[in-house]
Amino acid sequence: MRFLKLFLLFPILFLLFSCENNNPSHYLIDTNSPAELKDFLDSKLALVSAHRGGDGIGFPENCIETFERNIYNHPTIIETDIVMTKDSVLILLHDDRFDRTSTGKGLAKDLDYDEIKSFYLRDYKENRTGFKIPTLEEALLWGKGKVIYTLDVKRSVPYEKVIESIRKTKSEGNVIVITYNANQAAKMTKLAPDLMLSVSANSKQDIERLKERGVGLEKCVAFVGVAEPTKHVIAYMNEINVPIIMGTFGNIDARAKRNADELYYDLFQKNIQILAVNRNLEAGRQANLFNEKENRNSRYLKIIH
Repeated sequence: MRFLKLFLLFPILFLLFSCENNNPSHYLIDTNSPAELKDFLDSKLALVSAHRGGDGIGFPENCIETFERNIYNHPTIIETDIVMTKDSVLILLHDDRFDRTSTGKGLAKDLDYDEIKSFYLRDYKENRTGFKIPTLEEALLWGKGKVIYTLDVKRSVPYEKVIESIRKTKSEGNVIVITYNANQAAKMTKLAPDLMLSVSANSKQDIERLKERGVGLEKCVAFVGVAEPTKHVIAYMNEINVPIIMGTFGNIDARAKRNADELYYDLFQKNIQILAVNRNLEAGRQANLFNEKENRNSRYLKIIH
């Protein structure tokens, strides 16, 4: 039993030990309205979005303690996933089921939140940790003044419920809601015209389709996919002042791991502002180097030593 308690506490002890001995910085993003969030993105800082919030040994995906680890390394965008329980509580979970990422079993839609409270999260090596599955509201409250969220709303979750949580926690200033097509973006625009959106757009035609449906570009970040966009697409998005987010999870992350992390730096140099990655600590170091060399900064970024 004593060994088990020490094992469950290991990630917390590791984090505290690292902070005390290495004196790392906290990189805190403090945006308090959608307008400030847009202003922050307009600073052209190179940014890293931790796919599923990041993970590591002892640090599970979609876990607040993992989010916390990230802000010691780089200004952080957290991409996190939302599902709904049987009793309509929004929680952070990528899969429909609990089996892969926790000690629990079954479908989220079949269990009440009180049942889920007993589950512990597992890391990517399937090690049990001492961390619990967070609710969306818990994550939003933790993230205020610290990170930006991109919220991946699963198909079974009504946008209205997500907006309700954002309003309740007053998180409008540090949230971007992910949409996957122009119709979803148009629906979100009608429901919450003030909120920023991640839109799937990799061409002028995609942008025109969004405009036709009443989606304001000043509230958009363009997800261009998981392959490097053409120079023409990058130039066009920069011309209309729509920040680009590109996914590197998969082949590009694998190439960077095999060859050199400077691959991330090269993508920032090509005016791809945000990289959504699985290797967020490594990519974050490259973003920090790029921002330092190019003298990129923002009044909304607070670095605390």
